[in-house]
Amino acid sequence: MASELRNPQYELKRFQSRLLLVGVLVFAAFGVLAGRFIWLQVYKHQHFQTLAESNRIANIPVPPSRGIITDRHGVVLANDYAAYTLELIPSKIQNLDETIDKLAEYVEITPKDRRRFRKLMEEAKNFETLPLRTRLSEEEVAKVAANRFRFPGVEIRSRAFRQYPMGESASHVLGYIARVSQKDQERLAEANLMGAYRGTDYIGKAGVELSYETELHGITGIDEVEVDAGGRAVRVLSRKPPVAGNNLQLSIDIKLQAIAEKAFEDKRGALVAIEPSTGDVLAFVSKPGYDPNLFVEGIDPESWKALNESPDKPLLNRPLRGAYPPGSTFKPFLALAALEMGLRTPSSAISDPGYFYLPGSSHRFNDDKPGGHGIVDMYKSIVVSCDTYYYQLAADMDIDEKADFLRPFGFGRKTGIDVEGELIGVLPTREWKRKYYGAAKYREEHRKWYAGDSVSAGIGQGYNTYTPLQIAHAMAVLSNNGVVFKPHLVKAIQDSRSGERRLTEPKPTDTIALKAEYVNVIKNAMAGVNKEGTSAMVFKGAPYTNGGKTGTAQVFSLKGQKYEASKIDERLRDHALFVAFAPLDKPTIAIAVLVENGGFGSQSAAPIARKVLDFHMLGKVGPDGDVANTSATAKVAAR
Repeated sequence: MASELRNPQYELKRFQSRLLLVGVLVFAAFGVLAGRFIWLQVYKHQHFQTLAESNRIANIPVPPSRGIITDRHGVVLANDYAAYTLELIPSKIQNLDETIDKLAEYVEITPKDRRRFRKLMEEAKNFETLPLRTRLSEEEVAKVAANRFRFPGVEIRSRAFRQYPMGESASHVLGYIARVSQKDQERLAEANLMGAYRGTDYIGKAGVELSYETELHGITGIDEVEVDAGGRAVRVLSRKPPVAGNNLQLSIDIKLQAIAEKAFEDKRGALVAIEPSTGDVLAFVSKPGYDPNLFVEGIDPESWKALNESPDKPLLNRPLRGAYPPGSTFKPFLALAALEMGLRTPSSAISDPGYFYLPGSSHRFNDDKPGGHGIVDMYKSIVVSCDTYYYQLAADMDIDEKADFLRPFGFGRKTGIDVEGELIGVLPTREWKRKYYGAAKYREEHRKWYAGDSVSAGIGQGYNTYTPLQIAHAMAVLSNNGVVFKPHLVKAIQDSRSGERRLTEPKPTDTIALKAEYVNVIKNAMAGVNKEGTSAMVFKGAPYTNGGKTGTAQVFSLKGQKYEASKIDERLRDHALFVAFAPLDKPTIAIAVLVENGGFGSQSAAPIARKVLDFHMLGKVGPDGDVANTSATAKVAAR
C-alpha cells in the first residue's frame, strides 16, 4: 500500500533538481576560487611577489664612519674606533630589570651602566636598540654569544665610537657627539634628512662637531640581507657601502692650545689667538673645560650634575658666550677713533690731576693713580693707561659716531665664526639704551643717554660688554691695518673620497679705511706698554717686537670706595684682561686674554699671554723653556 503511494518519477526529478543545485553551487564555488586564483596569480602577481620578497629580504642601513678632526699640523683631535656593544631592544623584553640582572652574571654591569641606560630610555624612546655596555672584551662577547638563546631582545653589535684623544684640551672647540634625541629627530625631519640618518645613533651636539655635522656625517650605506622566518640574517645579497664623512683640518695649533690651557693653571677665563692675515684661530681656550669623551656613550647623571651645577661653569664657552667689559684694552681703539675723527692729534696733551669732572657736574671720575700722571699725550695715555685722558676724550666724542667707527672692528656684532651660539655683545648707543630700557617699568630718564654714560664707556666700562672672541678679532683687525678676515676654527675640509682639500676662508671680508700713520701711532704706543708701561716687567727680555695693552674690568660698583681685593669675595673681584700682537711690523698672532676675577691685567692675564707669544714666536715657553721648534727660532732671529 505504501509503495503505491510513492512516486518514483517525482522523487527522481526532485533528486536531480537537488543534484543540479549542488552542482551549480560547487561549480560557482570553484569558479570563485578560480577567479580569485587568477586575480592573485595574474593581476596581483607583481604586488604579492614584492611583498614576499620584502619579507625575505631586509634592507639594513649601514652608518658611515664619522670624519676625522685634526689640528693645523695633522695631530688627531677626534676619530672613530670600533667596539662591541651589548644592546637591548626594550620592545622585545618583558622584564628589563630581570634581564639586566641575569646578564650581569655573564658581563660586568655597573650601577653607572644601569643609570646611563635608564637615562637613554627617557631621552631616546623611539630607538629600537639601546646600549647597556660598551667596549666589551672578547671574553665577554663569547660568554654572551654562547648564552644568546636565553635572552630574547639582547644583541651584540660592533659599532663605531667617537674618541677625543686630547681629553679636555680644546673641548669647547671640538664640542662632542651624543645619541640622537627627540629634538634632533624633529630638526632632521624639518631639514628632510631623516633618510640620511637611518641607522645613525649619534649626532654632533656642540662645537665644530655640531656646526660641521653635515660634512662629518658621511653617507649611509645599505646591506640587502636575506632573512629567515624568525627574522635572522641568512646571507648578504648585495651591499651599497657607506661613504665616510669628510675630514676637518682645524686652524688650531694644539701645542699652542695646550700651552695656553696650562698657563691658566686653576684660574677661570678665556683666551683667543688669531692669525691676523688669514683669520685662522690658533688657540681657543675656555677654562675650565670638560672631557667630551664623557658624552660619547651617554653621560651618567652624576657627571652631568657635576658639570651642570659647578660654580665654575665648565660647560660655558667663555670665548664665544662670555660677555665682559673690555676695560682699558678698549683705549687703543678709542684713541684711533679720536685720530680718525680729528678730535685729537698724537701730540694733543692734557694735565692729569688724577680725576675728571664733567662741566656743571659734581660727580668725580677718579683715575687709578692718585695725584694723576702729569702731562699726558696720546702715547703716554696708552702706555700708562691714563683714565683721565679717556674720560675727557669720551666726553668730547659723540657716542653714536664712536659706535659707527668701532662696529667694523667687530664690537657689538657677531664675528661670524664657524661655530654656533656666538653672543652679539653690547656696543652702546642712544638707540640701544632707549630700547634696552623700553619696558613700561622704566621712566623716561632711564632711556636718556647722559654725558656720564659716555665718560664711563670711554674706559671700557659702563654698558660695554664684549666676548673675548670679539676683543681678539678687533685686535687682529687693528694689527692687520684694518684688513678684516672672518675668524674661523676650520681651516680646510678634505673630501673623504677624492682627498681634495678646500679652504674655508681664503679671502678678506672687509677693509676699514684707516690712515697708516694713525695705525702706526697706536701700534707704537702698544709696543711702549710692553717696553716701559704697565706690562713692561712681564715682557722684559722678549727677543721679538710686540705690542700689548692691559685692562681691568670692574665686576660691581664700589660706589666711590677704595678697591682692596683681599677684602672682597673672590668672585666679585675685578676681571683681568690683556691684548697683544707680535711681531710689530707684520703680526702673525693677535691675542686676547681674560682671567675672571683675576685683578690687574698685568698680574694675571699678561703672564699667560707672554707664554703663548713665546711659544708661537720662539718655539719655547719663557726664557728658560725648552726649545720645541728651532725653525721658529730661526725665523725670529732673521726678522
